[in-house]
Amino acid sequence: MTAAAGLRGEAVARLLEDPRLFRGDACAAIRAESTGHADFDRLLPGGGWPAGALTEILHAPAGIGELSLVLPYLARVTQAGGRVGLVGPPYIPYAPALAAAGVVLPRVTVVRPDTADGTLWAAEQMLRSQCYGTVLAWPQRTDERELRRLQLAAEDGAAIGILFRDARHAAQASPAALRLHLARTAAGLDVEILKCRGGISGRRWCAAA
Repeated sequence: MTAAAGLRGEAVARLLEDPRLFRGDACAAIRAESTGHADFDRLLPGGGWPAGALTEILHAPAGIGELSLVLPYLARVTQAGGRVGLVGPPYIPYAPALAAAGVVLPRVTVVRPDTADGTLWAAEQMLRSQCYGTVLAWPQRTDERELRRLQLAAEDGAAIGILFRDARHAAQASPAALRLHLARTAAGLDVEILKCRGGISGRRWCAAA
């Protein structure tokens, strides 16, 4: 085999590993990190939060327990030495509660920009930086173009981006690999998979109260 053919073969192999590639009845490798909820992981391609991609968590109102969905993951990743960025949270995170959940606080950076543009800019820079393996953001406004910029930044930085947004945005087109809708019920937190790249949408899971 010639050197040129070898290079072409390597390029094709890399392409086939891209989770964005549709391959008929075959699935490209999907990189993901466990959510920390075993039953939920079984519903997700790769078994967790998609890596190098955006996840949208849509909910209303704020404060229904949406952060509890990601706390087990944040605890594991910070305990392993990973850095997490929180951009534009609506409330100052309660440090004792994070620590009680196992999150290593010195591994968490909180940024609270004064403007909507500042939140989007900070989230994009942190996703792209390769310094933060995980970035959680609460954008005050987004359109499809801005979401695509964040998605590309997550790809470039090989980061997990998780956006918390109001449920009214569920009908908006989005490049996110995973979109979830949360609702509080008597049984706990109902999680509906609205979109799941490489998997099956429409599935539901309930996190016990």
